[in-house]
Amino acid sequence: MGGHTFYPGGLVVDMRPHVAMELDESRDILRVQSGALWSDVIPYLDARGRSVAVMQSNNSFSVGGSLSVNCHGWQFDRGPIASTVESLRLMQADGSIVRCARTENAELFSLVLGGYGLFGIILDVELRVVENERYRLEQHVVPLAQSLATFDRRVDGEPDVRMVYARLCIVPDRLFDEVIISAFFMEAGEVPELSGRGLPDLRRAMFRGSVGSDYGKHLRWSAETEIEPLLTDKSFSRNQLLNEGVAVFENRTEGSTDVLHEYFVPRTGVVAFVKAMREIIPAHDADLLNVTVRSVNRDEDTFLRYADQRMIAFVMLFTQARTEAGEADMRTMTRGLIEAAIAAGGRHYLPYRLHATRDQFHRAYPQARRFFELKRHYDPNELFRNGFYRTYGAE
Repeated sequence: MGGHTFYPGGLVVDMRPHVAMELDESRDILRVQSGALWSDVIPYLDARGRSVAVMQSNNSFSVGGSLSVNCHGWQFDRGPIASTVESLRLMQADGSIVRCARTENAELFSLVLGGYGLFGIILDVELRVVENERYRLEQHVVPLAQSLATFDRRVDGEPDVRMVYARLCIVPDRLFDEVIISAFFMEAGEVPELSGRGLPDLRRAMFRGSVGSDYGKHLRWSAETEIEPLLTDKSFSRNQLLNEGVAVFENRTEGSTDVLHEYFVPRTGVVAFVKAMREIIPAHDADLLNVTVRSVNRDEDTFLRYADQRMIAFVMLFTQARTEAGEADMRTMTRGLIEAAIAAGGRHYLPYRLHATRDQFHRAYPQARRFFELKRHYDPNELFRNGFYRTYGAE
């Protein structure tokens, strides 16, 4: 969203034709080319009784792109996707191809994962995969003040929990007053056949109907807390939960665009950060569509890590007008939220709009100066560039 795959006057390498994959069932290792989408990977693994260990919540993205942003999802008690990478092959700026792993070209391995394409082209990767399992959904709708205690009592530490996320109430006159906690527990029984999640048209209508409408947001929250639990299935396969694209919520209008934010804060900073959100977002009259909350474990593998400890991730979706005024308002609000995250001991996620000031970026990621020095060491002619590098890294 910040030009991470483009540079003015540059060339874009399209990896999408490169989709070959092969599963080593004896090791639970999938070797897959970087152009494959998760919508390609999931059916392939499903037919072999396996599933992706860590990915983002939608299947529309590529494997190489996911590695380059070091994505994470709502797989519980897991770190980012880097934690599942056994090795990868990288084409460097001089055309050479090197294998990178924790014990081979280890520094480059840590830089490429979450490196936004600045160190070379990821050709293929070996990913550790897991069993496809049958899950039972358990949901709790609780006041915000009880959410962490409910999570501790009903979810954290339970041996069979596999996937967890929460959503905050975004109704303006009840902003963040309530939380839906959705937890998926492994259960015995036949694993359901692969399909998308149910009621996609209804869920899309409810979601897009909340754009620019307080009434729509009221209606959607009522449906999500009172009606949807009665209509939705209670048992899923892991692959069913992962196998949904962005079409269910994407913006298809010309006059506005949806903008993602994401912030990572430690548990000790959650209360202060939510308090700041409650003040900052209404002050800018922002059209907030969603806040999803996840837990992500410490990242042990990447250089430009966002999870330097176990973090609580707040994923927000806004709609803004495609105007200079709309962009300026979003930039100002974003900087306020970034400042609140830093004050809470956290930071913002980097794949999104480049609205952080250089000072904010370097305070959030103090290792970034060394990251960019190493970029120029491995790519001295700066062949690989993008909007992110031009904004924060170029000398």
